[in-house]
Amino acid sequence: MPSGDPILVTGATGFVGAAVLRALADRGETVRALARPTSNRRNLDGVACEIVEGDMTDAASMTRAMRGVRQLYHVAADYRLWARDPGELRRANLTGAQAVMDAALAAGVERVVYTSSVATLRAADATTVVDETAPLAEAEAIGAYKQSKVAAERLVERMAALGDH
Repeated sequence: MPSGDPILVTGATGFVGAAVLRALADRGETVRALARPTSNRRNLDGVACEIVEGDMTDAASMTRAMRGVRQLYHVAADYRLWARDPGELRRANLTGAQAVMDAALAAGVERVVYTSSVATLRAADATTVVDETAPLAEAEAIGAYKQSKVAAERLVERMAALGDH
């Protein structure tokens, strides 16, 4: 039986988000999935979860989704490597991260797990182990997807630092 305050998972209708949601539910957590009204919800089948409709880029829907939440797993992203309008990637990944994090701060969320991308790391050569201690600057990122993920990661880092005080 699920217990405690709900844990919000953004991107729960996607491949990685659904796996995170299932793992939390299997652990006995109370989980809430953010889903756009148009999203395919097959990945939520069989998972004991509350579904809240909304969009990560919409501040009002994020405020609603965050009610009563003490933990957040922000997994949602637009992971296309190309879009006719590259601004769509930035709006989803950066504006979305801003709206999600603003709502989390306003709701007093205690724990945030932010899922970024390997695209945010500087891979100097094939023989060096690369981790988050080798961040890529946005100007070094090639393409709208990578630039949007780097910008979003830097934003989340700044906002997390504000929440630490």
